[in-house]
Amino acid sequence: MLRALVEKALSLRLAVLAIAVILAGVGALSFARLPIDAFPDISSTQVKIILRAPGMTPEEVESRVITPIEMEMLGIPDQTVLRSVAKYAIADITIDFADGTDIYWARQQVGERLNAVMAGLPSTIEGGMAPISTPLSDMYMFTLEGPQSLAEKRRVLDWVIRPALRTVPGVADVNALGGFVETFEVAPDNAALAAAGLSTADIAAAVDSGNRNDGAGRLTSGEEALIVRSTGAIRTLDDLANTVVRSDGGAVIRLGDVAEVRSGSLTRYGAVTMNGEGEAVEGLVIGLRGADASQVVGGVEARLEEIRPSLPEGMSVEVFYNRSDLIERAVGTVEEALLEATILVVLLLLLFLGDIRASVIVALALPMAALLTFIFMRAIGLTASLMSLGGLAIAVGMLVDGAVVVVENVVERLADPKHAKAGKARNILVASAEVAKPVASGLAIIAVVFLPLLTLEGLEGKLFSPVALTIVLALLSALLLSLTLVPVVAYYLLKVKEGHHEPWLMRKLAPRYHALLGGAFARKKLVYGIAGASLLVTVGAYTLTGKTFLPTMDEGSIVMQLAKLPSVSLDHSLDGDVAVEQAIMDEVPEVQAIIARVGSDEIGLDPMGLNESDAFLQLAPREEWRVADKQWLVDQIRAVTARFPGIEASFTQPIEMRTSEMLTGARGDLAIKLYGPDLAELSRLSGEIQARLETIEGTSEAMTVANDTVDYLQLDIDRVSAGRLGMPVTDLQDMLRAQVEGVRAGVVADGNRRVPIVVRGEGRMADTPQAFADMVYQSPSGQLLRASDVADINLVEGPVKLEHENGSRFALVQAFVTGRDLVGYVEEAQADIAANVQLPPGYRLEWGGQFE
Repeated sequence: MLRALVEKALSLRLAVLAIAVILAGVGALSFARLPIDAFPDISSTQVKIILRAPGMTPEEVESRVITPIEMEMLGIPDQTVLRSVAKYAIADITIDFADGTDIYWARQQVGERLNAVMAGLPSTIEGGMAPISTPLSDMYMFTLEGPQSLAEKRRVLDWVIRPALRTVPGVADVNALGGFVETFEVAPDNAALAAAGLSTADIAAAVDSGNRNDGAGRLTSGEEALIVRSTGAIRTLDDLANTVVRSDGGAVIRLGDVAEVRSGSLTRYGAVTMNGEGEAVEGLVIGLRGADASQVVGGVEARLEEIRPSLPEGMSVEVFYNRSDLIERAVGTVEEALLEATILVVLLLLLFLGDIRASVIVALALPMAALLTFIFMRAIGLTASLMSLGGLAIAVGMLVDGAVVVVENVVERLADPKHAKAGKARNILVASAEVAKPVASGLAIIAVVFLPLLTLEGLEGKLFSPVALTIVLALLSALLLSLTLVPVVAYYLLKVKEGHHEPWLMRKLAPRYHALLGGAFARKKLVYGIAGASLLVTVGAYTLTGKTFLPTMDEGSIVMQLAKLPSVSLDHSLDGDVAVEQAIMDEVPEVQAIIARVGSDEIGLDPMGLNESDAFLQLAPREEWRVADKQWLVDQIRAVTARFPGIEASFTQPIEMRTSEMLTGARGDLAIKLYGPDLAELSRLSGEIQARLETIEGTSEAMTVANDTVDYLQLDIDRVSAGRLGMPVTDLQDMLRAQVEGVRAGVVADGNRRVPIVVRGEGRMADTPQAFADMVYQSPSGQLLRASDVADINLVEGPVKLEHENGSRFALVQAFVTGRDLVGYVEEAQADIAANVQLPPGYRLEWGGQFE
């Protein structure tokens, strides 16, 4: 069959050349259209549910929101992991499915069960399933710069930029962070309400019932039909202030009589700071699962150019993270290695073949094999990434093996005078057919070596199967070219000449090789001994060599994570971030910009607490660094942050951080999950584990959450006292929420904008627990009361967050490792903790993170 293939190619020489030219063009086009990213998509099929529960503590979020949803989600086919986090006012639920599960089927299953359970959740719950993205979908980040206020910048981001960018193909959503979301705020005067016999519930009901445009049908007027429309929607603060709350005998009480009507903002769950100069507004473009990152970024940049003229005067969009920069660096590195390898192979061919024409023929197989490989990659949907293109770079030397053997045998036969009468085409056919089987078997053996990589599953399979697949496809392409294109080109380029002279290099090396080979045959036992000893040394070296999953790729930027006391307020947390940023900008010139986010984002994909910050550090070009070593730079930054008491800093990179989060729900190189029922015991044990990790060599940071150190102002309601004053428990709780968090009472429509109307009392202005307890309210029955009249008010300690995995509570201890191999570090940590930390019955450890 192989001989027939060569014979057919030589009989259709012009057709083979034409097909080769066409395939080269198709290959170039395929490469241009290949999806390009720095890494292959290693994400599992994952569905996230993000719900906001205004005002609820972590324990209430757990019991009233997460637990019912978890019970409903258990049992979905192909589900592998069900994780959840309950934080103040936020429920974050992650459901992982088996590899290969269709994402749309998975979302349908989750959506059906979520709809079934939502009716039983508190009415104030907002949210649903997160966009169809992956943890590695952060594509493009920017800030809005200009003289405008934070509220104005946020308005432009929410209602101008975000809607435009969401229409770009491949964009799943645009996250808005920082600034203030504008509201029409109603601040009731408790004394005026009490005097008028009104409550906050009356205000909310009046606003809701007085804020609507509607149609009434059609009227016939002569030959025409008139559409009847009534307008009563609130458009301005004056409209809101003039809303009638009560009418009695012609006397009306307007909203402005019993409350202050003003512009306000929604409760902030997070904020953004920049360069130590104060707050900023940030936009984050999230790519759709499976989208081509390069095309998404290109589409976003084109759309931003369209938007720029419509921005307010002086406002600009400043980009600080662009995934295409990382892609260009990663893919450019591989392309450079591929080019260097190709040049090296061609030079070696010239040296060892000693014939320029023969070398050109063999060298031609390299780009052609690469172009054919791109066609195959495009056909099977393989992404051009660091791994797949790296596989092609690995295969460069192998791709010419077949062509070298064929060309060398053809040159020998054409130079042999015994075969001169057979004719050039016949000699090339015979020479190529003679080595066809050895060439095919040799390339097949090489390909078989890589086939086991294709059997890997999970994360390992997603990472390494592109390498193996690319190599196998490249070898298949090289074999096809060696038996078709190479003989045809040899027919046109090689000359028939008598006598074949070995090149100079081979004439010098051959005698030495013959002598070495003769000595080896004469001392067989010595050769066997050296080979055996080398094997033993290799095995021993392997057992002693440190092991890690992947070498760390320099992404060109640093993510600094700051952790403060769990009870810190948003304002104080921002002050700490600004102070750290200022110090780094002043003392570390390699850092060009810092953009830090504290707390939760708008969509809720990354629901951090007010004590947690992610700071993105933009770095100067490496040639401008004082020392061209990234670890040295991290140490310089760590030395600065160490001066700030109460702030713990850890360091990672954007994709590296998201990969760790995706695998274990944590961000460290090592994630230890401690399962157990009691929060206090979990907190104690996790603290002991953290202390043990800090003593192990290689630990750069070890951290856990002190989960019982947040102060709660807890009101234990006396049912009898509340009932005596005509205040049911739920009414009292609703009243308290309106005083502190505020309640939504509708929206003001302004074109495509929707401005919430919020009724919020003076509760959040109380600066002491006693001041809050002394506030006067009116019960539904008209009686005046204070919170302290119907509840016992105390300061108590409560959890920062509650984490579940497959329905069980757990605490998390994270460690970042530098200076040693991760597997060896974990083995030492496991032995140390087993010896020094005693787990009570019902508690267990699970070791996770990148070392897996």
